[in-house]
Amino acid sequence: MSILNVEKLSHGFGDRAIFTDVSFRLLKGEHIGLIGANGEGKSTFMNIITGKLQPDEGKVEWAKRMRAGYLDQHAVLQQGQSIRDVLRGAFQYLFDMEQEMNDMYGKMGDVTPEELEQLLEDVGTIQDMLTSQDFYMIDAKIDETARGLGLTDIGLDKDVNDLSGGQRTKVLLAKLLLEKPDILLLDEPTNYLDEQHINWLKRYLLDYENAFILISHDIPFLNSVINLIYHMENQSLSRYVGDYEYFQQVYEAKKSQLESAFKRQQQEIADLKDFVARNKASVATRNMAMSRQKKLDKMEVIEIAKEKPKPQFNFKQGRTSGKMVFETKDLVIGYDSPLSRPLDLSMERGQKIALVGANGIGKTTLLRSILGQIQPISGTARLGDLLEIGYFEQEMKESNYNTCIEEIWNEFPSYSQFEIRAALAKCGLTTKHIESKIAVLSGGEKAKVRLCKLINRESNLLVLDEPTNHLDVDAKEELQRALKAYKGSILLISHEPEFYRDIVTDTWNCESWTTKVF
Repeated sequence: MSILNVEKLSHGFGDRAIFTDVSFRLLKGEHIGLIGANGEGKSTFMNIITGKLQPDEGKVEWAKRMRAGYLDQHAVLQQGQSIRDVLRGAFQYLFDMEQEMNDMYGKMGDVTPEELEQLLEDVGTIQDMLTSQDFYMIDAKIDETARGLGLTDIGLDKDVNDLSGGQRTKVLLAKLLLEKPDILLLDEPTNYLDEQHINWLKRYLLDYENAFILISHDIPFLNSVINLIYHMENQSLSRYVGDYEYFQQVYEAKKSQLESAFKRQQQEIADLKDFVARNKASVATRNMAMSRQKKLDKMEVIEIAKEKPKPQFNFKQGRTSGKMVFETKDLVIGYDSPLSRPLDLSMERGQKIALVGANGIGKTTLLRSILGQIQPISGTARLGDLLEIGYFEQEMKESNYNTCIEEIWNEFPSYSQFEIRAALAKCGLTTKHIESKIAVLSGGEKAKVRLCKLINRESNLLVLDEPTNHLDVDAKEELQRALKAYKGSILLISHEPEFYRDIVTDTWNCESWTTKVF
């Protein structure tokens, strides 16, 4: 049974085409991985099929009475609501039915016997629906899902306005899963999730009976839960049955075959053109030349898309720092209340340290306290001598309407425009991206602009807060290579062991420092 049909979809932003004549069909029970490099249009596609964005051309048709649930990275939570309030909102339609039923009970004392009989019948119907939908077990369902995603550790009465990016993602994901839609649309759900809760989500999706479309650059996670791949590249969408590893094998084989056919055809075209040029003027050979020209005119020319620029992250090395990078004495981090016990920590030149642990326990707060950006509750944090710090923040909340060129030029005013363009291109951005405003770029493209600023400034200490969020596979692999080659010190927050395992010299589990109980 077809759940969703997309026919001849075309869309673009300005003169930059995203899709051209794309068709797509989703069947019941399909578990789809939607993949592609940063900027190929995966999130745009999700926005189009959910009706948030109207395509330039084409048709999007959902099956009747089909409920789609979309995990949008940019959804806003309303200030003043608690986590529990948001999660109970997943069952709002049932609470509305209960209210309708209670209103009917209120009317029963003032109606005729015939009207009373009809009201009793309607109440019975609603009561049966509420029972079948497990209405009287809502709080138990909420607690189970909240526990699975670590929300009970945060506290279900906490105001959503006080949550970190990772905690907000967990709340939105929990609400979506509680709604149990007919199809799940998940846009990078593992961003900001810690390893324990990624595993919980993996188990959930493996048991999920309905269809889902998943965008993720976390390949081990993606590979474990999908049975179909749709690859978005060069304004088109291609279908592959199987997991990501099978897709890679088939894709490389097809690419190699196409390149071979292209080379053979280009040689044939060159030979035909040469024959026509040499023989069209001669009476004796003119007919043969015209025959060759007709063959040229009818030939369906094979086209090979331009290779996307591969990112190259080569960090500029600063001077040698002092032996001590930082040290803390009885440091208690937090804002209104403590997030840690008193910490005595130290880091020496050359160490590469990964900070790991559940979201919301204060890893980012610790980084910012060490850097002196926020005041600790008590204790001290002291930076070493001769440090040149490059800091990559987890999320940038403000909208940025600079073009990529303006953004880098503001940071490096002595660069020529050629140098600016070359620096951005080395980070894997095309000319179209480079000339676009940052506000219209994808999450991965924005991250590449920020990395461009980081790699072009000399540093001897890199402080990186979830740098792989939104990055595509190629960019993630290149960043891993660059950090392994980096001669300075690194302090890194990451929830991806596959990424940081070969980079770091030490792993610090922050859960052992927290004031919370896990």
